[in-house]
Formats: sequence, structure tokens, C-alpha cells
Amino acid sequence: MLGSFFWYNHGMRKKHKNPKGGLTQAGRDHFKKTEGSNLKRPVKKGTNPRRVSFAARFAGMKGPLKDAKGEPTRLQLALRAWGFRNKDSAKAFANKYKKKPKSLMS
Repeated sequence: MLGSFFWYNHGMRKKHKNPKGGLTQAGRDHFKKTEGSNLKRPVKKGTNPRRVSFAARFAGMKGPLKDAKGEPTRLQLALRAWGFRNKDSAKAFANKYKKKPKSLMS
């Protein structure tokens, strides 16, 4: 099973992809209709838990930030859409703001 990330990169129509990264409203509507997802717009500022979660997930994503032509990949565009320069800045943000398990807090 390839999952939705495969579709996000390879099978999505151009009208569903925002050229600046992420999905357009039409893309979010498409996933709601086909998969029942309730996707929201990226959060660019602050310490919203959705933004912290995104940073933690995407900081560990494999793959280049630029393609062979020097153009930003969809990974880089997604990071920018959420307000991060690169994987390292997303990782630093996630480590600073993610909630610690209660068992470790004493």
C-alpha cells in the first residue's frame, strides 16, 4: 500500500496542488469527498498543535529539498507553506514545542 503521500506527489491533478506548496481548496475538497478527510489550511505562525505535529512529521521526511533542475520539491514547498525554511528549522521548532509525556515530567 502506497498511501495518500503517493497520491499527493504522483497522482494529484494540477488543480488540486497549490504551486506554493500544499493543497488548494479544490484539493482539500477532493480528499473530503474521496476519503472522508477533513483537511485544513496550513498554519504559518505560532505554536498551534497542528503546526508542531506537521513540523515533527516533515522534519524526518526523506528526500531532497531541490530537484535536479534546482527547483524546490513538493517537500520544500510544503515546509515553506507551514512557515519553515528547511527540515532543520522544522525539527528545532518541533523539539522546542512538542508536549513531553507526563511520565517524563517530574
